[in-house]
Amino acid sequence: MINVKKILFLGSLLLVLSRLSFGQLSPGDLVQAHSHLEGMSNCTACHVLGDKVTNEKCLDCHIEIKTRIDKNTGYHASSEVKGKACASCHNDHHGRNFEIIRFKKDTFNHRLTQFDLEGKHAELDCEKCHKKDFIIDSLVLKKTKTFLGLGQECLSCHTDYHQKTLSSNCTDCHDQKAFKPASAFNHNKADFILKGKHRDVDCIKCHKKEMRNGEEFQYFSDIKFAKCTDCHEDIHKNKFGQNCTECHTENSFLTIKTNTNFNHNLTNYPLLGLHQKVDCKECHKGKLTDALAHNTCTDCHKDEHKNELDLNGKDPDCSTCHSVNGFKPSSYSIEKHNQSKFSLNGAHMATPCFACHLKEKEWHFREIGSNCVDCHKDNHEGLIAEKYYPKQDCKVCHSEDQWKQVTFNHNLTEFKLEGAHQKQDCPACHFSKSETGIITQNFKSFTNNCTDCHNDIHLRQFDKNGKTDCSSCHGNLSFKITDFDHNKTKFPLDGAHEKVKCEACHKEKISEKGRYIEYKIKEFKCADCHS
Repeated sequence: MINVKKILFLGSLLLVLSRLSFGQLSPGDLVQAHSHLEGMSNCTACHVLGDKVTNEKCLDCHIEIKTRIDKNTGYHASSEVKGKACASCHNDHHGRNFEIIRFKKDTFNHRLTQFDLEGKHAELDCEKCHKKDFIIDSLVLKKTKTFLGLGQECLSCHTDYHQKTLSSNCTDCHDQKAFKPASAFNHNKADFILKGKHRDVDCIKCHKKEMRNGEEFQYFSDIKFAKCTDCHEDIHKNKFGQNCTECHTENSFLTIKTNTNFNHNLTNYPLLGLHQKVDCKECHKGKLTDALAHNTCTDCHKDEHKNELDLNGKDPDCSTCHSVNGFKPSSYSIEKHNQSKFSLNGAHMATPCFACHLKEKEWHFREIGSNCVDCHKDNHEGLIAEKYYPKQDCKVCHSEDQWKQVTFNHNLTEFKLEGAHQKQDCPACHFSKSETGIITQNFKSFTNNCTDCHNDIHLRQFDKNGKTDCSSCHGNLSFKITDFDHNKTKFPLDGAHEKVKCEACHKEKISEKGRYIEYKIKEFKCADCHS
Protein backbone atom coordinates (compact mmCIF):
# COMPACT_ATOMS: atom_id res chain seq x y z
CA MET A 1 0.00 0.00 0.00
CA ILE A 2 1.33 3.43 -0.95
CA ASN A 3 2.34 5.64 1.98
CA VAL A 4 1.03 9.09 0.91
CA LYS A 5 2.58 10.92 3.85
CA LYS A 6 6.02 9.53 3.02
CA ILE A 7 5.69 10.57 -0.64
CA LEU A 8 4.62 14.10 0.34
CA PHE A 9 7.56 14.35 2.76
CA LEU A 10 10.09 13.22 0.15
CA GLY A 11 8.63 15.63 -2.41
CA SER A 12 8.90 18.53 0.03
CA LEU A 13 12.46 17.51 0.87
CA LEU A 14 13.46 17.44 -2.80
CA LEU A 15 11.89 20.88 -3.34
CA VAL A 16 13.85 22.36 -0.42
CA LEU A 17 17.09 20.75 -1.57
CA SER A 18 16.60 22.02 -5.13
CA ARG A 19 16.04 25.56 -3.86
CA LEU A 20 19.12 25.35 -1.65
CA SER A 21 21.13 24.06 -4.61
CA PHE A 22 19.87 26.83 -6.85
CA GLY A 23 20.66 29.42 -4.18
CA GLN A 24 24.25 28.17 -4.06
CA LEU A 25 24.59 28.40 -7.84
CA SER A 26 22.84 31.75 -8.28
CA PRO A 27 23.55 34.20 -5.43
CA GLY A 28 21.31 36.89 -6.96
CA ASP A 29 19.66 38.33 -10.05
CA LEU A 30 21.85 39.48 -12.91
CA VAL A 31 21.89 43.11 -14.01
CA GLN A 32 19.46 44.13 -16.72
CA ALA A 33 22.09 43.93 -19.48
CA HIS A 34 22.89 40.32 -18.54
CA SER A 35 19.30 39.28 -17.72
CA HIS A 36 19.08 37.18 -20.90
CA LEU A 37 21.71 34.89 -19.35
CA GLU A 38 19.55 34.17 -16.27
CA GLY A 39 19.04 30.50 -15.44
CA MET A 40 21.16 27.51 -14.48
CA SER A 41 21.57 26.37 -18.07
CA ASN A 42 23.42 29.59 -18.95
CA CYS A 43 25.99 29.58 -16.10
CA THR A 44 28.81 28.38 -18.35
CA ALA A 45 28.29 31.40 -20.61
CA CYS A 46 30.26 33.37 -18.00
CA HIS A 47 31.66 30.79 -15.59
CA VAL A 48 34.15 28.05 -16.30
CA LEU A 49 32.64 24.86 -14.93
CA GLY A 50 33.78 24.51 -11.33
CA ASP A 51 35.62 27.80 -11.41
CA LYS A 52 35.06 31.56 -11.32
CA VAL A 53 34.33 34.00 -14.12
CA THR A 54 37.29 34.35 -16.51
CA ASN A 55 38.33 37.30 -18.64
CA GLU A 56 38.17 35.11 -21.74
CA LYS A 57 34.48 34.44 -21.14
CA CYS A 58 33.76 38.15 -20.64
CA LEU A 59 35.69 39.19 -23.77
CA ASP A 60 33.94 36.56 -25.89
CA CYS A 61 30.82 38.74 -25.56
CA HIS A 62 32.39 42.16 -25.09
CA ILE A 63 34.19 42.25 -28.42
CA GLU A 64 34.45 46.03 -28.34
CA ILE A 65 36.62 45.77 -25.20
CA LYS A 66 38.70 42.88 -26.54
CA THR A 67 39.42 44.81 -29.75
CA ARG A 68 40.87 47.70 -27.76
CA ILE A 69 42.91 45.45 -25.48
CA ASP A 70 44.35 43.60 -28.50
CA LYS A 71 45.36 46.96 -30.01
CA ASN A 72 46.76 48.08 -26.63
CA THR A 73 44.58 51.19 -26.69
CA GLY A 74 42.00 52.68 -24.39
CA TYR A 75 41.37 52.53 -20.66
CA HIS A 76 41.21 48.73 -20.43
CA ALA A 77 44.72 48.49 -21.89
CA SER A 78 46.14 50.98 -19.38
CA SER A 79 48.56 50.06 -16.61
CA GLU A 80 45.80 50.48 -14.02
CA VAL A 81 43.45 47.91 -15.58
CA LYS A 82 45.51 45.60 -17.80
CA GLY A 83 45.93 42.18 -16.23
CA LYS A 84 43.06 42.58 -13.74
CA ALA A 85 40.12 40.24 -13.67
CA CYS A 86 37.02 41.79 -15.28
CA ALA A 87 34.93 40.66 -12.31
CA SER A 88 37.10 42.66 -9.89
CA CYS A 89 35.45 45.83 -11.22
CA HIS A 90 32.29 44.53 -12.93
CA ASN A 91 30.86 41.81 -10.69
CA ASP A 92 27.27 40.70 -11.06
CA HIS A 93 24.36 38.94 -9.27
CA HIS A 94 23.47 42.07 -7.29
CA GLY A 95 20.07 42.69 -8.83
CA ARG A 96 18.57 44.03 -12.03
CA ASN A 97 19.25 47.71 -11.27
CA PHE A 98 22.80 47.26 -9.99
CA GLU A 99 25.32 49.61 -11.66
CA ILE A 100 27.85 47.17 -13.05
CA ILE A 101 29.75 50.05 -14.66
CA ARG A 102 30.51 52.57 -11.97
CA PHE A 103 33.33 54.89 -10.97
CA LYS A 104 33.78 58.32 -9.45
CA LYS A 105 33.60 60.77 -12.32
CA ASP A 106 35.23 63.60 -10.40
CA THR A 107 38.36 61.55 -9.60
CA PHE A 108 38.60 59.42 -12.74
CA ASN A 109 42.05 59.71 -14.38
CA HIS A 110 41.07 60.31 -18.00
CA ARG A 111 44.72 60.17 -19.06
CA LEU A 112 44.53 56.37 -18.75
CA THR A 113 42.17 56.36 -21.76
CA GLN A 114 45.05 57.79 -23.85
CA PHE A 115 43.08 61.02 -24.26
CA ASP A 116 44.24 63.57 -21.71
CA LEU A 117 41.63 66.19 -20.80
CA GLU A 118 43.13 69.65 -21.13
CA GLY A 119 41.81 73.19 -21.29
CA LYS A 120 38.06 73.39 -21.84
CA HIS A 121 37.80 69.62 -22.10
CA ALA A 122 38.71 69.36 -18.42
CA GLU A 123 35.70 71.53 -17.50
CA LEU A 124 33.06 69.55 -19.39
CA ASP A 125 30.66 67.06 -17.86
CA CYS A 126 31.18 63.51 -19.10
CA GLU A 127 27.79 63.51 -20.85
CA LYS A 128 28.81 66.43 -23.08
CA CYS A 129 31.19 64.15 -24.98
CA HIS A 130 30.06 60.62 -24.17
CA LYS A 131 26.84 60.51 -26.18
CA LYS A 132 25.69 58.53 -29.19
CA ASP A 133 26.06 61.49 -31.59
CA PHE A 134 29.85 61.23 -31.26
CA ILE A 135 30.29 57.44 -31.32
CA ILE A 136 32.13 56.33 -34.45
CA ASP A 137 32.61 52.66 -33.58
CA SER A 138 29.76 50.58 -35.01
CA LEU A 139 30.26 47.85 -32.39
CA VAL A 140 29.81 50.34 -29.57
CA LEU A 141 26.90 52.18 -31.19
CA LYS A 142 24.60 49.27 -30.35
CA LYS A 143 25.15 49.78 -26.62
CA THR A 144 22.44 51.58 -24.65
CA LYS A 145 24.89 53.02 -22.12
CA THR A 146 28.61 53.24 -22.75
CA PHE A 147 31.67 55.46 -22.46
CA LEU A 148 33.40 53.80 -25.42
CA GLY A 149 33.50 54.43 -29.13
CA LEU A 150 34.57 58.09 -29.33
CA GLY A 151 37.23 59.17 -31.79
CA GLN A 152 40.22 61.21 -30.64
CA GLU A 153 40.27 63.45 -33.69
CA CYS A 154 38.86 66.94 -33.14
CA LEU A 155 36.40 66.64 -36.01
CA SER A 156 34.84 63.49 -34.60
CA CYS A 157 33.08 65.78 -32.10
CA HIS A 158 33.49 69.31 -33.45
CA THR A 159 32.10 70.90 -36.63
CA ASP A 160 34.72 71.63 -39.26
CA TYR A 161 34.56 75.43 -39.32
CA HIS A 162 37.03 75.51 -42.21
CA GLN A 163 34.92 73.12 -44.31
CA LYS A 164 37.82 70.88 -45.42
CA THR A 165 39.93 73.77 -46.70
CA LEU A 166 42.57 73.24 -43.98
CA SER A 167 44.16 70.26 -42.24
CA SER A 168 41.83 68.12 -40.12
CA ASN A 169 44.43 68.28 -37.33
CA CYS A 170 42.97 71.28 -35.53
CA THR A 171 45.76 71.39 -32.92
CA ASP A 172 48.15 72.60 -35.60
CA CYS A 173 46.65 76.03 -34.96
CA HIS A 174 44.30 75.82 -31.98
CA ASP A 175 44.77 74.80 -28.37
CA GLN A 176 42.16 73.26 -26.09
CA LYS A 177 41.58 76.38 -24.02
CA ALA A 178 39.58 78.28 -26.63
CA PHE A 179 38.93 78.15 -30.39
CA LYS A 180 39.83 81.83 -30.66
CA PRO A 181 42.48 83.06 -30.93
CA ALA A 182 44.39 80.31 -32.75
CA SER A 183 47.24 80.48 -30.26
CA ALA A 184 49.30 77.68 -31.84
CA PHE A 185 49.25 79.25 -35.28
CA ASN A 186 52.49 80.96 -36.28
CA HIS A 187 52.07 83.02 -39.40
CA ASN A 188 55.82 83.00 -39.89
CA LYS A 189 55.60 79.28 -40.63
CA ALA A 190 52.94 79.83 -43.27
CA ASP A 191 53.66 80.37 -46.95
CA PHE A 192 53.31 84.11 -46.37
CA ILE A 193 55.51 85.39 -43.53
CA LEU A 194 54.35 88.59 -41.90
CA LYS A 195 56.95 91.32 -41.92
CA GLY A 196 56.96 95.02 -41.20
CA LYS A 197 53.56 96.67 -41.38
CA HIS A 198 51.91 93.37 -42.27
CA ARG A 199 52.27 92.42 -38.61
CA ASP A 200 49.92 95.27 -37.66
CA VAL A 201 47.16 94.43 -40.16
CA ASP A 202 43.95 92.91 -38.75
CA CYS A 203 43.44 89.32 -39.92
CA ILE A 204 40.04 90.14 -41.42
CA LYS A 205 41.68 92.56 -43.87
CA CYS A 206 43.23 89.63 -45.73
CA HIS A 207 41.11 86.69 -44.52
CA LYS A 208 37.60 87.66 -45.64
CA LYS A 209 34.38 86.06 -44.38
CA GLU A 210 31.34 84.83 -46.28
CA MET A 211 28.44 82.37 -45.95
CA ARG A 212 29.16 78.92 -47.39
CA ASN A 213 26.85 75.89 -47.16
CA GLY A 214 24.65 77.85 -44.79
CA GLU A 215 27.53 78.44 -42.34
CA GLU A 216 29.90 81.32 -41.68
CA PHE A 217 33.19 80.71 -43.49
CA GLN A 218 36.50 82.53 -43.43
CA TYR A 219 39.24 82.19 -46.04
CA PHE A 220 42.58 80.93 -44.72
CA SER A 221 43.77 79.13 -47.84
CA ASP A 222 43.87 79.81 -51.58
CA ILE A 223 44.67 83.48 -50.97
CA LYS A 224 46.81 84.99 -53.69
CA PHE A 225 50.04 86.59 -52.48
CA ALA A 226 52.63 85.88 -55.18
CA LYS A 227 52.80 89.56 -56.06
CA CYS A 228 52.31 92.66 -53.95
CA THR A 229 49.63 93.75 -56.41
CA ASP A 230 47.53 90.69 -55.54
CA CYS A 231 46.49 92.70 -52.50
CA HIS A 232 47.77 96.23 -53.07
CA GLU A 233 46.89 98.73 -55.79
CA ASP A 234 49.76 99.42 -58.18
CA ILE A 235 49.82 103.17 -58.09
CA HIS A 236 52.63 103.11 -60.62
CA LYS A 237 50.36 101.40 -63.18
CA ASN A 238 52.99 98.74 -63.90
CA LYS A 239 55.52 101.42 -64.89
CA PHE A 240 58.24 99.81 -62.69
CA GLY A 241 57.09 96.22 -62.89
CA GLN A 242 55.28 94.12 -60.29
CA ASN A 243 58.19 93.50 -57.89
CA CYS A 244 57.60 96.38 -55.49
CA THR A 245 60.25 95.16 -53.05
CA GLU A 246 63.05 96.13 -55.39
CA CYS A 247 62.52 99.67 -54.17
CA HIS A 248 60.14 99.51 -51.19
CA THR A 249 60.27 97.78 -47.84
CA GLU A 250 57.44 96.24 -45.84
CA ASN A 251 58.21 98.58 -42.96
CA SER A 252 56.92 101.57 -44.88
CA PHE A 253 55.93 102.18 -48.46
CA LEU A 254 57.44 105.66 -48.21
CA THR A 255 60.89 104.29 -47.30
CA ILE A 256 62.98 103.80 -50.43
CA LYS A 257 65.93 101.42 -50.44
CA THR A 258 69.40 102.57 -51.30
CA ASN A 259 71.20 100.61 -54.00
CA THR A 260 67.76 99.39 -55.01
CA ASN A 261 69.02 97.21 -57.83
CA PHE A 262 71.36 95.15 -55.65
CA ASN A 263 70.17 91.88 -54.12
CA HIS A 264 72.71 90.86 -51.47
CA ASN A 265 71.09 87.46 -51.16
CA LEU A 266 72.51 86.53 -54.53
CA THR A 267 76.02 86.62 -53.06
CA ASN A 268 77.70 83.88 -51.04
CA TYR A 269 76.60 85.66 -47.90
CA PRO A 270 72.86 86.39 -47.71
CA LEU A 271 71.98 89.06 -45.17
CA LEU A 272 69.83 87.61 -42.41
CA GLY A 273 68.55 88.85 -39.06
CA LEU A 274 70.38 91.87 -37.63
CA HIS A 275 72.82 91.82 -40.55
CA GLN A 276 70.04 93.32 -42.64
CA LYS A 277 70.16 96.47 -40.50
CA VAL A 278 73.91 96.96 -40.73
CA ASP A 279 75.07 99.86 -42.87
CA CYS A 280 77.01 98.64 -45.89
CA LYS A 281 80.10 100.61 -44.81
CA GLU A 282 80.30 98.76 -41.49
CA CYS A 283 81.44 95.70 -43.39
CA HIS A 284 82.59 97.09 -46.70
CA LYS A 285 85.15 99.55 -45.39
CA GLY A 286 86.86 99.83 -48.75
CA LYS A 287 85.25 99.22 -52.09
CA LEU A 288 81.96 97.36 -52.14
CA THR A 289 83.46 94.88 -54.57
CA ASP A 290 86.44 93.97 -52.37
CA ALA A 291 86.29 90.37 -51.17
CA LEU A 292 85.54 89.91 -47.46
CA ALA A 293 86.28 86.91 -45.26
CA HIS A 294 82.99 85.50 -43.99
CA ASN A 295 83.47 81.78 -43.39
CA THR A 296 83.29 82.13 -39.59
CA CYS A 297 81.66 84.67 -37.29
CA THR A 298 85.05 85.61 -35.84
CA ASP A 299 86.10 86.94 -39.25
CA CYS A 300 84.10 90.02 -38.28
CA HIS A 301 83.21 89.58 -34.60
CA LYS A 302 85.40 89.38 -31.49
CA ASP A 303 85.46 85.95 -29.80
CA GLU A 304 83.95 86.81 -26.43
CA HIS A 305 84.87 83.34 -25.17
CA LYS A 306 88.61 83.88 -25.79
CA ASN A 307 89.07 80.66 -27.78
CA GLU A 308 87.74 78.54 -24.89
CA LEU A 309 85.26 76.83 -27.21
CA ASP A 310 87.69 76.16 -30.05
CA LEU A 311 87.54 72.67 -31.51
CA ASN A 312 90.74 71.15 -32.85
CA GLY A 313 92.31 74.60 -32.93
CA LYS A 314 89.51 76.09 -35.04
CA ASP A 315 87.08 78.83 -34.12
CA PRO A 316 83.65 77.47 -33.19
CA ASP A 317 80.48 77.98 -35.17
CA CYS A 318 78.72 80.68 -33.17
CA SER A 319 75.34 79.67 -34.65
CA THR A 320 75.43 76.61 -32.37
CA CYS A 321 74.42 78.90 -29.52
CA HIS A 322 73.60 82.27 -31.06
CA SER A 323 71.38 83.59 -33.80
CA VAL A 324 71.84 86.34 -36.35
CA ASN A 325 68.66 87.81 -34.86
CA GLY A 326 70.59 88.73 -31.72
CA PHE A 327 73.45 87.56 -29.49
CA LYS A 328 71.02 87.15 -26.61
CA PRO A 329 69.32 84.94 -25.63
CA SER A 330 71.42 81.90 -26.39
CA SER A 331 69.76 79.28 -28.57
CA TYR A 332 71.75 76.48 -26.93
CA SER A 333 68.91 74.20 -25.85
CA ILE A 334 68.52 71.65 -23.08
CA GLU A 335 68.51 68.94 -25.75
CA LYS A 336 71.94 70.09 -26.92
CA HIS A 337 73.20 70.34 -23.34
CA ASN A 338 72.11 66.74 -22.75
CA GLN A 339 74.43 65.68 -25.54
CA SER A 340 77.38 67.13 -23.63
CA LYS A 341 79.26 65.45 -20.78
CA PHE A 342 76.80 66.86 -18.25
CA SER A 343 73.16 66.01 -18.89
CA LEU A 344 70.61 68.34 -17.31
CA ASN A 345 68.12 66.45 -15.19
CA GLY A 346 65.56 67.38 -12.54
CA ALA A 347 66.11 70.80 -10.93
CA HIS A 348 69.17 71.38 -13.11
CA MET A 349 66.80 71.88 -16.02
CA ALA A 350 65.40 74.97 -14.28
CA THR A 351 68.80 76.36 -13.31
CA PRO A 352 69.78 79.49 -15.30
CA CYS A 353 72.98 79.26 -17.34
CA PHE A 354 74.80 81.93 -15.36
CA ALA A 355 74.42 79.98 -12.10
CA CYS A 356 77.01 77.49 -13.36
CA HIS A 357 78.84 79.29 -16.14
CA LEU A 358 79.18 82.80 -14.66
CA LYS A 359 80.42 82.15 -11.15
CA GLU A 360 82.86 85.06 -11.32
CA LYS A 361 83.12 87.97 -13.76
CA GLU A 362 83.59 85.96 -16.94
CA TRP A 363 81.66 83.14 -18.57
CA HIS A 364 83.29 79.72 -18.61
CA PHE A 365 82.10 76.57 -20.37
CA ARG A 366 85.06 74.19 -20.00
CA GLU A 367 86.35 72.32 -16.95
CA ILE A 368 83.77 73.75 -14.54
CA GLY A 369 83.22 70.41 -12.77
CA SER A 370 80.89 67.47 -13.14
CA ASN A 371 80.52 66.15 -9.58
CA CYS A 372 77.94 67.48 -7.13
CA VAL A 373 80.57 68.86 -4.76
CA ASP A 374 82.19 70.83 -7.61
CA CYS A 375 79.26 73.24 -7.41
CA HIS A 376 77.42 72.43 -4.19
CA LYS A 377 78.63 72.61 -0.60
CA ASP A 378 78.94 69.16 0.97
CA ASN A 379 76.90 69.49 4.16
CA HIS A 380 77.74 65.91 5.16
CA GLU A 381 81.49 66.05 4.59
CA GLY A 382 83.22 63.68 7.01
CA LEU A 383 79.93 62.77 8.69
CA ILE A 384 78.84 59.75 6.61
CA ALA A 385 80.82 56.55 6.16
CA GLU A 386 82.44 56.11 2.75
CA LYS A 387 80.56 52.86 1.99
CA TYR A 388 77.24 54.73 2.18
CA TYR A 389 78.56 57.90 0.48
CA PRO A 390 81.12 56.85 -2.17
CA LYS A 391 83.11 59.71 -3.71
CA GLN A 392 80.77 62.27 -2.10
CA ASP A 393 78.10 61.36 -4.67
CA CYS A 394 74.96 63.15 -3.42
CA LYS A 395 72.75 61.17 -5.81
CA VAL A 396 73.21 58.08 -3.62
CA CYS A 397 70.58 59.58 -1.30
CA HIS A 398 69.24 62.73 -2.93
CA SER A 399 67.32 63.30 -6.16
CA GLU A 400 68.08 65.94 -8.76
CA ASP A 401 64.36 66.72 -8.83
CA GLN A 402 64.22 67.86 -5.22
CA TRP A 403 66.95 68.00 -2.57
CA LYS A 404 64.61 66.96 0.26
CA GLN A 405 63.56 63.84 -1.62
CA VAL A 406 65.76 61.20 0.04
CA THR A 407 65.78 57.59 -1.22
CA PHE A 408 68.47 56.03 1.00
CA ASN A 409 67.87 52.33 1.77
CA HIS A 410 68.36 52.21 5.53
CA ASN A 411 68.14 48.41 5.47
CA LEU A 412 71.69 48.38 4.08
CA THR A 413 72.91 49.56 7.49
CA GLU A 414 73.11 47.55 10.71
CA PHE A 415 69.83 49.08 11.88
CA LYS A 416 66.87 47.97 9.79
CA LEU A 417 63.90 50.34 9.97
CA GLU A 418 60.75 48.57 11.09
CA GLY A 419 57.36 49.53 12.49
CA ALA A 420 57.09 53.12 13.75
CA HIS A 421 60.73 53.76 12.83
CA GLN A 422 59.70 53.71 9.15
CA LYS A 423 57.50 56.75 9.73
CA GLN A 424 60.33 58.94 11.03
CA ASP A 425 62.13 61.37 8.74
CA CYS A 426 65.92 61.36 8.69
CA PRO A 427 66.44 64.53 10.83
CA ALA A 428 64.38 63.03 13.67
CA CYS A 429 67.26 60.64 14.45
CA HIS A 430 70.28 62.09 12.67
CA PHE A 431 69.91 65.84 13.45
CA SER A 432 70.02 67.44 16.89
CA LYS A 433 69.41 71.09 17.74
CA SER A 434 71.11 72.86 20.63
CA GLU A 435 69.51 75.44 22.90
CA THR A 436 71.14 78.16 20.78
CA GLY A 437 69.61 76.75 17.59
CA ILE A 438 72.75 75.11 16.19
CA ILE A 439 71.97 71.90 14.27
CA THR A 440 74.42 69.01 14.53
CA GLN A 441 74.42 66.00 12.22
CA ASN A 442 75.14 62.48 13.39
CA PHE A 443 75.31 59.55 10.96
CA LYS A 444 78.12 57.50 12.45
CA SER A 445 78.03 57.17 16.24
CA PHE A 446 74.93 55.02 16.58
CA THR A 447 74.33 51.67 18.26
CA ASN A 448 71.34 49.35 18.27
CA ASN A 449 70.54 50.11 21.91
CA CYS A 450 67.03 51.52 22.38
CA THR A 451 68.13 53.74 25.27
CA ASP A 452 70.62 55.59 23.03
CA CYS A 453 67.63 57.36 21.48
CA HIS A 454 64.73 56.75 23.88
CA ASN A 455 64.40 57.64 27.57
CA ASP A 456 64.47 54.62 29.89
CA ILE A 457 61.38 55.35 32.00
CA HIS A 458 62.03 52.14 33.94
CA LEU A 459 65.34 53.50 35.27
CA ARG A 460 67.36 50.43 34.20
CA GLN A 461 65.17 47.90 36.02
CA PHE A 462 65.41 45.59 33.01
CA ASP A 463 69.16 45.90 32.38
CA LYS A 464 70.99 42.75 31.37
CA ASN A 465 74.75 42.99 31.23
CA GLY A 466 74.50 46.76 31.31
CA LYS A 467 71.96 47.04 28.44
CA THR A 468 68.20 47.35 28.31
CA ASP A 469 66.50 45.39 25.52
CA CYS A 470 63.12 47.13 25.15
CA SER A 471 62.06 44.68 22.43
CA SER A 472 61.64 41.94 25.02
CA CYS A 473 58.35 43.62 26.02
CA HIS A 474 57.66 46.32 23.42
CA GLY A 475 57.17 46.11 19.66
CA ASN A 476 58.23 48.49 16.88
CA LEU A 477 54.70 49.46 15.88
CA SER A 478 53.59 50.89 19.21
CA PHE A 479 55.05 51.41 22.68
CA LYS A 480 51.95 49.93 24.29
CA ILE A 481 52.19 46.29 25.41
CA THR A 482 49.30 44.18 24.17
CA ASP A 483 50.53 40.60 24.59
CA PHE A 484 52.76 40.54 27.69
CA ASP A 485 52.77 37.05 29.22
CA HIS A 486 53.11 37.40 33.01
CA ASN A 487 53.38 33.65 33.38
CA LYS A 488 56.85 33.77 31.91
CA THR A 489 58.03 35.91 34.85
CA LYS A 490 59.11 34.71 38.30
CA PHE A 491 55.56 35.29 39.53
CA PRO A 492 52.98 33.51 37.35
CA LEU A 493 49.44 34.79 37.79
CA ASP A 494 47.08 32.19 39.22
CA GLY A 495 43.57 32.30 40.58
CA ALA A 496 42.32 35.71 41.64
CA HIS A 497 45.68 37.25 40.68
CA GLU A 498 44.67 36.98 37.02
CA LYS A 499 41.95 39.59 37.55
CA VAL A 500 44.10 42.09 39.46
CA LYS A 501 45.03 45.25 37.54
CA CYS A 502 48.75 45.86 36.90
CA GLU A 503 48.87 49.07 38.93
CA ALA A 504 47.53 47.29 42.03
CA CYS A 505 50.89 45.55 42.40
CA HIS A 506 53.24 47.65 40.26
CA LYS A 507 53.07 51.02 41.96
CA GLU A 508 54.86 54.30 41.38
CA LYS A 509 57.93 54.91 43.49
CA ILE A 510 60.38 57.73 43.95
CA SER A 511 64.11 57.32 44.06
CA GLU A 512 67.08 59.62 43.79
CA LYS A 513 66.90 59.07 40.00
CA GLY A 514 63.24 60.13 39.80
CA ARG A 515 59.77 58.65 39.62
CA TYR A 516 59.24 55.18 38.18
CA ILE A 517 56.86 52.21 38.18
CA GLU A 518 58.33 49.27 40.08
CA TYR A 519 58.20 46.15 37.92
CA LYS A 520 61.14 44.27 39.38
CA ILE A 521 59.74 43.09 42.75
CA LYS A 522 62.44 41.33 44.73
CA GLU A 523 60.27 39.22 47.04
CA PHE A 524 56.80 37.76 46.64
CA LYS A 525 55.63 37.28 50.24
CA CYS A 526 51.87 37.39 50.62
CA ALA A 527 52.21 39.73 53.56
CA ASP A 528 54.01 42.27 51.39
CA CYS A 529 50.76 42.89 49.51
CA HIS A 530 48.05 41.50 51.75
CA SER A 531 47.51 42.67 55.32
